[in-house]
Amino acid sequence: MINNGNSPVTEIKGVGPKTAEYLDKLNIKTLEDLLRHFPRNYLVFGGLKNISELKEGEIAAVRVRVDSVGNIRRVKNSMSILPIEASDDTGSVTIKYFNMPFMAKTVRCGGYYVFRGLIKRQGSGFSMVQPRKYAYDEYNELSGRFQSVYPLTKGLKNAQIVKAVQEALKKADFSDDYLPESIRSEYDLPVLRDAYRMIHMPDNSAEAESARRRFAFDELFFFIICLRKNKDLLEGSPNTCPMVESAEVSRFIEKLPFSLTRGQKKACTDLMSDMTGNTVMNRLIQGDVGSGKTIVAILGLLNAAANGYQGAFMAPTEVLAAQHYKTISDMTVKYDLPFKPVLLTGSVSAAGKRKVYEEISSGEANLIIGTHALIQDKVSYKNLGLVVTDEQHRFGVRQRETLAEKGIGPHILVMSATPIPRTLAIVLYGDLHVSTIKDMPEGRSPIKSCVVDESFRPSANKFIKDEIAKGHQIYIICPMVEETDPEDEDPELKNVVDYSAKLKETLGERYRISYLHGRMKGTDKEQILDEFARGNIDILISTTVIEVGINVPNATVMMIENSERFGLSQLHQLRGRVGRGSDQGYAIFMTSKKDPKTAERLGILAKTSDGFEIASYDLKTRGPGELFGVRQSGDFSFRTADIFSDSDLLTKASEYADDILKKDKRLKNEENRLIRLEAENYGKNNLDFRTI
Repeated sequence: MINNGNSPVTEIKGVGPKTAEYLDKLNIKTLEDLLRHFPRNYLVFGGLKNISELKEGEIAAVRVRVDSVGNIRRVKNSMSILPIEASDDTGSVTIKYFNMPFMAKTVRCGGYYVFRGLIKRQGSGFSMVQPRKYAYDEYNELSGRFQSVYPLTKGLKNAQIVKAVQEALKKADFSDDYLPESIRSEYDLPVLRDAYRMIHMPDNSAEAESARRRFAFDELFFFIICLRKNKDLLEGSPNTCPMVESAEVSRFIEKLPFSLTRGQKKACTDLMSDMTGNTVMNRLIQGDVGSGKTIVAILGLLNAAANGYQGAFMAPTEVLAAQHYKTISDMTVKYDLPFKPVLLTGSVSAAGKRKVYEEISSGEANLIIGTHALIQDKVSYKNLGLVVTDEQHRFGVRQRETLAEKGIGPHILVMSATPIPRTLAIVLYGDLHVSTIKDMPEGRSPIKSCVVDESFRPSANKFIKDEIAKGHQIYIICPMVEETDPEDEDPELKNVVDYSAKLKETLGERYRISYLHGRMKGTDKEQILDEFARGNIDILISTTVIEVGINVPNATVMMIENSERFGLSQLHQLRGRVGRGSDQGYAIFMTSKKDPKTAERLGILAKTSDGFEIASYDLKTRGPGELFGVRQSGDFSFRTADIFSDSDLLTKASEYADDILKKDKRLKNEENRLIRLEAENYGKNNLDFRTI
């Protein structure tokens, strides 16, 4: 832990009020916040290359002579292009700058400069777009070094964070480290002080990875500590909501226009056994996208209602909550079910909420469907018997507990579409019994998937237009929210804001295009998701914020830019957003990388639609250190750890946590004081766990 970590960020040398204001937008308020703002990537300044040694797709630096500086050309109204021709003794290269006319004044014909950037093939030669320019001596100083690239916000430069972090490292007190030397040595993890230095200012990739693994271990360790403590609270609790298996459930199953799959039947049997047993149910239904988890949850809620109890169904977004409400309300009428459903979300009017509160407290409403609004203090349940949470890790353990506390020990059922191999599930879902649905309902067509490069873009745009002409809708996923400092970012990374503007130019104004990302206000996000769900948006360009929480059967195409930057399981989750209706679904994985390793890795998505097979492949093939940049673990909201590439750390962290708790269940011993303090801090920061 950082002993003076709560010091305001303004106490750091060089951080004035304006910089602090920008940092606040990134939720950086204290010294520890700043040091926990880890790089998402590193620039590696390699040695200079001759033009003849260049390879397409690599980021490289060349020392060249400027042969000509072309005239600035205006294209598409708002865009300008500055072409520069340069060469060395082995070949020539074309350099292009977009919307940077000032670069014409920074170079002179006959002058020698170093340009560093992404190499592209242009005819028989090469080109570089938006490269960074250096003086020869300047680049020599940087050669061989690693430069951290941080998540930024508009108005904040990467260099400002680099400088602030350097000062913070000098100021921070790292004298306390909860992890003893014996464990650090056994697991090959650095001491905390070194870990912070190496993750922000590594001398090489090995140091960066060593530091990342230390922070990943810490995160997994305290996650498991909190998980085990939560399990202690729930394990073996008596069933205070005893039920019998109602005939309503079997009658409803017989009326359904489809047969339950083997996996659904087994999960339903598990539910009924738990709800009628001697101890309270605490179960997870894990199933691939589209495997039919929701109908199993509805059967559980139906059994609770038939036994005279209330049920609560909590979804991660208002749009999905409204969709669940409509689905269950329609079923209630069609099949004459004993549900009296109400919808409770943040956007419900004050008067509407008061009415719903009364119906819940009186027991008139026996099925309450909503979002986080279900756990607010004003909500008082009469006899809550079953709590269902959809996409469980979007809420976390603490929020599940809060909802459970609304009743007298209600049964808990959580659902997740993240397919986790059994070996990892045992650790990650340590507080839950697991039911897994592996088979898919009959009639659901696998999503047709392809992995393509930039040469396919014209065909992709035409395909998108054709699908829209059929009345369908499109998702496009970008890894970035907006363009950052061009000096510090991979120029090939697509960002939501610029991509939207360019696509409107490419396709024309006739198409209804909107964008969505996690930095937007919750109400704005919900409005856009609602508009898309209603069919009022043709193309939704988004970050992975749409990974869960939206069900639009009319959406048929999922195109993911820079797909090599995502984990395979996350890509599989994203494509699961399409093909949810009667029409064929398509997934297009765009990549700028042409190396065999990338093609082989992404190729598994075209070969199989089995999420568990993909997760296992991801687990076996994911290399270390690949999570900088794009979140890899889908539902799991870890900041540095990744459940697949860090599976060895997950096992070690679990073993160490169990060993500690076996000897000191309450973490009361003085030798575990730092672990207790760190666990409390982890719980507060993640808002998922009761203070230990």
